[in-house]
Formats: sequence, C-alpha cells, structure tokens
Amino acid sequence: MRFLHTADWQLGMTRHFLAGDAQPRFSAARRDAVAGLGALAAETGAEFVVVAGDVFEHNQLSPQVIGQSLEAMRAIGIPVYLLPGNHDPLDAASVYTGPLFTAERPENVIVLDRAGVHQVRPGVEIVAAPWRSKAPTTDLVADVLDGLAPGPATRILLAHGGVDVLDPDRDKPSLIRLAALEDALARGVLHYAALGDKHSLTRVGGSGRVWYSGAPEVTNFDDVESDPGHVLVVDVDEQGVTVEPRHVGRWRFVTLHRQVDTGRDVADLDVNLDLLTDKDRTVVRLALTGSLTVTDRAALDACLDKYARLFAWLGLWERRTDLAVIPADGEFSDLGIGGFAAAAVDELVATARDGDSGSAADAQAALALLLRLADRGAA
Repeated sequence: MRFLHTADWQLGMTRHFLAGDAQPRFSAARRDAVAGLGALAAETGAEFVVVAGDVFEHNQLSPQVIGQSLEAMRAIGIPVYLLPGNHDPLDAASVYTGPLFTAERPENVIVLDRAGVHQVRPGVEIVAAPWRSKAPTTDLVADVLDGLAPGPATRILLAHGGVDVLDPDRDKPSLIRLAALEDALARGVLHYAALGDKHSLTRVGGSGRVWYSGAPEVTNFDDVESDPGHVLVVDVDEQGVTVEPRHVGRWRFVTLHRQVDTGRDVADLDVNLDLLTDKDRTVVRLALTGSLTVTDRAALDACLDKYARLFAWLGLWERRTDLAVIPADGEFSDLGIGGFAAAAVDELVATARDGDSGSAADAQAALALLLRLADRGAA
C-alpha cells in the first residue's frame, strides 16, 4: 500500500512583507503544490493523500480562498484525507462546517471530523486525532489510541502537534508522547505515524515509522525551517515501511548574515545576491553588521535598492542588523561646494560621528543622499 503524506498546507497564508504581485504569486504557489500532488500520485502509484493538519491558515477565510483551495484538491484526483489542526480546528467557526466548504467540497475530499478509526478501503485504516480547539489539554494521540487493539488492517495514524522528545518543555500535556506511540507501532496497533505541525522534514525516533512531512511550500526563514518543501511517498507492506521524500516546493526564504566594513565587503554582498537563482521566488532577509564610511553605506543602499526590485522581497533583519556609519576624513572635500553649504556639510559630519543615535542616523542618511546626488550630477 502506497500513499502520500503531507501536512501544513496553510492555504490562505499571507506574509506581511510581500508587496505588489509577490503575495498573489506566493498564494498561487501554495495551491499549485497541492494540485501538483495529483501528478506525483500518478507517477508513484499512490492510492490516497493524507494531510496531517493545518490544511488552512485559519478558519476565517474569504470565499475565493476556499473555492480555489477546493479546486486544487479536486485536481489531485484521488482520495484526500484532511485532518483539522491548530490553525483550522473543528471549533464553532470551523471552515470545514461552513456552508461554502460543505456545498463545494469535491467527492475525493474527506474531512476526518471525529477521533478514531476511519476505513480507507478493506484492509487499510486511518486513525485520526483531529483538533477541536486551538489549545487541547491532553495528548490527542494518547486519547485516540486508548483501548485500541491490533487488528487485521494496516493502520496509519494521522496526528498534528509537537512530540515530547523535540520540545524543550516536555511536560506540556498536549505533547505527543513518543514512547507510547512507538509502543503502539511495535505492538501492531499502528503501522505508520503521519505527523504535522513541524514545517521541516523530520524523522522522529529510531523506528523509521514516525515522520513529519514538513510543509510542501516554505512558510518561514531557513533559520526556523531548515528543510521545508517536501511530500513523503510512503510504502507499507509485510517487510515494513519505506519513506521517500520528494521535494516539491519552489519558493525559498533565505537569511544571510554578513559583516560589511569596506567597499569590498559591499561588492562581495552584491555578488552573493546576484548568484542567488529564481529571485522572483526568493525572499531574502539580511543581518548585516559592521562600520562603513558614508560612501560605502551609500553603495550598500544602492545595492539593496537594486536587488529589492528583483527578489520577491529583500530587506534588513532589524533585530540582527547593527551598522555604524562613520564619515571618513576628507570624504566630502571634493564635492566642490563652499560657503553655507560647506558649513552645513561639516555640521552633518560632526553629528554623524558624535550625535545621539537618532540625530546621527538622520545625519548619516542626509550625507549618503548628498553623495548619491553628487554622483548623479557628475554623471
């Protein structure tokens, strides 16, 4: 028996920093990743798809998002089993019970709206642990496994949430207890555990039968999500379980840490940004530290302005950026200005060097602008 394990689609997700056409393209990529599961299923011979929670970003979605999402699921063409997670729980406002979803839900889409065993076909069952609120007070997996005995069918657990061995606070009551889960696998109560919530591809424990598929399309920067963009092709037979990750994601959220102290450092950053491919599908967050002259800071600003036009988004990570701008001696002596203008420049230089943080930043920005304008005039 072969199926596709995926999770954390979070359809309807918005990223506040994406502007212009970047947000619609990002949303379309998430839907395309879903619709593309049909081609992957056909290629691999998968019988069905399981989605281990957080199908939607939240329960308050526009009719357009719901309709487009259902159409993407329809395009998969084989049964798709949806598990409500912490983003889209089965509460009073659930998207799954709304009139639009229930009216337009394709026949191949099945919502696992009760905890327990669901038959896929004779000999294959899903054991579902859906969320009914955003803050469960018990281990939902332990609850659904309580009293469940081994049976003749192959059973796939479909669950969402953190596992105790991966969480620094192992005493949280809602965490999935790995020891109990692996005991159920060892006794034949379950044969594979398909988990969601962690957005990076992650194997849990030593059995090789407990996995987070991760999100099929990136949702956060690479220091948070180390390995997103996958779907798992899972085989379960008499010999055991085989899991094959397939990379399907097309977007990247990249964090670059750089020390910039000279014009050469700025030029190196320019080269690094230029070498990044698929810029229209790449989000870049820069953590920059160092001390620059006003001239070099102006060159850095020009570099960032250029690439901000090319990438889906590029900007500074303010909490991790610490750039000092210190005017160099004689840096403004060749501008060919005199009188009151020269005196104003001297005052700006003094403020940029010795003023308080607010006034120094304003003076540095004014001097950088002056240099850029002077360069344009010379050109």
